[in-house]
Amino acid sequence: MRTSIIVNPAAGNAAQSARLHELAAARPDVRLIQTEGPGHARELAGAAVEEGSEIVVAAGGDGTINEVVQGLGPYRDRARLGLMPLGTGNDLARTLGIPFDPVEAFALLDAGRVEALTRKVDLVHVESAGQTRYCLNVAAGGFSGQVDEALTDEMKAAWGPLAYVRGAMKVLPDLTGYETTIAWNDQEFERVEALNVIVANGRTCAGGMKVASGASMEDGLLDVVIVRYASLLDLAAVAARLVAGSYLDSAEVMHRRASRVRIAAKPGMWFNVDGELLSNAPISFSVEHRALSVLVGPGYDAGGEGS
Repeated sequence: MRTSIIVNPAAGNAAQSARLHELAAARPDVRLIQTEGPGHARELAGAAVEEGSEIVVAAGGDGTINEVVQGLGPYRDRARLGLMPLGTGNDLARTLGIPFDPVEAFALLDAGRVEALTRKVDLVHVESAGQTRYCLNVAAGGFSGQVDEALTDEMKAAWGPLAYVRGAMKVLPDLTGYETTIAWNDQEFERVEALNVIVANGRTCAGGMKVASGASMEDGLLDVVIVRYASLLDLAAVAARLVAGSYLDSAEVMHRRASRVRIAAKPGMWFNVDGELLSNAPISFSVEHRALSVLVGPGYDAGGEGS
């Protein structure tokens, strides 16, 4: 089964890169291709399928995975997605049970294991300001969007997994309440004053934070979590429960499931999609049920907690 591994050379470390090249060199059916800049992984993913690859592997961080997913979207009936997590957050890999060790992740590509480890997962269509994106893991707006704006490549390199915490500290003095309207499954809009909105297909973001612990990537539904704008004291309590993994029970948190969600806010709420900033215009999310074939880890749990 022909496989292309699309590698972001800026992700991971030198030892991981060298080992990955060794592993690929020993497999004549595996081709390793390096990206040359932003957006290149998207082009490479589509070209790999056109050239006959049946598995396209994203080797890098969540940004690299996002680009590969965009490239694979139009070819979702022709190829499977694989992951080699080499980034700061690696959140999609957590939900899919992919090992963080490159050697273990590479082992999932063994011809005798591919069929058993292939699952069909939901693909999320995102539309905003005339732009269309595919989302696999999590989209986040409001406070999360502010944090994403504050993050820099230098901050990620210096702080590693703590970069998201550092970014949050930077924007805390400027917390914004958003007059938000949300429509569930094309029903009437509902109004809420929100601090943060999470639209989740996967379970974690920001380097392992369990924002939707009960989410399933195969149920045809989005887990939508809204943190209401409140006092700093109340929000600190929500944050503490988030770290503990139980914030969905908070009085300041709304949690619903839907196959389609439309969101608008004043002021405009910046949304990131799988970690990449998209827009602060009105935005919609809709699920294409089990549309993408993905290689998962042997410990993958399709159901999620409490689903």
